Amino acid sequence: MPNKVVETPFPLIDADPHASRVIRFMRPSDYAVWAGATGAAPTALFLWDKWDPSTLKIRSQLRLGGLLGFVGGFLLAYQRSSFRFWGWSENKREEEKDFAELSDRARRGLPLYGESDQPEWIQGVAYRNSAFSQLKFHIFPMFNLVNHPHHGTDPEKYKPKDESS
Repeated sequence: MPNKVVETPFPLIDADPHASRVIRFMRPSDYAVWAGATGAAPTALFLWDKWDPSTLKIRSQLRLGGLLGFVGGFLLAYQRSSFRFWGWSENKREEEKDFAELSDRARRGLPLYGESDQPEWIQGVAYRNSAFSQLKFHIFPMFNLVNHPHHGTDPEKYKPKDESS
């Protein structure tokens, strides 16, 4: 299957980043979005109850709203971080951090994206199922939890440069 070249406004870092990398590369603004969504859901329920009072105590509803806000906020923050990996939003900081991290792994002779005990065909299935899955969080939240070699970038850029050249 030929490789597709995707044009993005910013450099592509990883077409299918592992979940741990997406979380490690989150910015403070992602955490702020997460916190905002966590607080916004129960606040909205509280204000709704003030506008149209119910006869029930809303303590349980507020707790459930807080939980849903926490989960929804995490998914939104995860998606924002993924957009930077895909080059859909400004990603200079992530690009530098990724280059430093993967260049170090290449220098030490380790696989760039980690080792997997899964057969290659399972790694391919995992890639096909999780690639761009962050766009479908509203249907079925799925994360890349498998290390595989399919990331849409040239791994040669991380190899140490020959100093004699």
